[in-house]
Amino acid sequence: MSGEGGPFVSVVINVYNGVPYLAEAIDSVLAQTYPNHELIVVDDGSDDGTGDLAKNYGEVRYMRQERGGIGAARNRGVDAAQGEFLAFLDADDRFVPDKLERQLAAFAEDSELDMAFGHMTEFLSPDLDPEIAARIRPPVQDAPWRMTNLMLVKLDSFHRAGSFSTEFKVGVGVDWYARATEAGLKELVVPAVVLERRLHAANNGILQQAARPQYLRVLKAHLDRQRAAADDSADESAE
Repeated sequence: MSGEGGPFVSVVINVYNGVPYLAEAIDSVLAQTYPNHELIVVDDGSDDGTGDLAKNYGEVRYMRQERGGIGAARNRGVDAAQGEFLAFLDADDRFVPDKLERQLAAFAEDSELDMAFGHMTEFLSPDLDPEIAARIRPPVQDAPWRMTNLMLVKLDSFHRAGSFSTEFKVGVGVDWYARATEAGLKELVVPAVVLERRLHAANNGILQQAARPQYLRVLKAHLDRQRAAADDSADESAE
């Protein structure tokens, strides 16, 4: 829906046992300089009081599901979204205050744009154990990045690429982005920081080290689709 306040944006936060950081994530969305948005929090089967925390915010549309993983939680939020645009945020990260405003300005300048990304800055969580902090790579500072948490995408364009995969524990966003590029979605990277990404002991990428081979499965699926498309094109040319 559009109105005098501009396009309506649906922001989806997927969360599992997110009590330590969820409030910061929610606050960063509610503090956006662009006001015409809704915030949907999808609780992926938490058992730590996440639901009570989220429901304390009257501005939040809260929904709970049985544990299904990142892809399933994001898809649940997309299904409930009422906006023309979608944005996503993990429960341990933070939007900068003008994230939506900056990215929507890019869409206003180019009506054919499908999705906008931006720059990311990482920070070590203050509660991080020094021994763990010493093993983590240095935080990225003001770097252009293409990941789901930085993205603002038109709802119709999102559906052209399809829903998030529920097959993977890691690489969910990588898989979706690969399908988006295959679908020919037009993109832009806004030259400004739009996300603050927290590095902490419970990061999905840290906890799921054993699942890293799934990134190779994501890459293989992408290459398989490219080969299939090339074969189809060759067959059509032969005809």
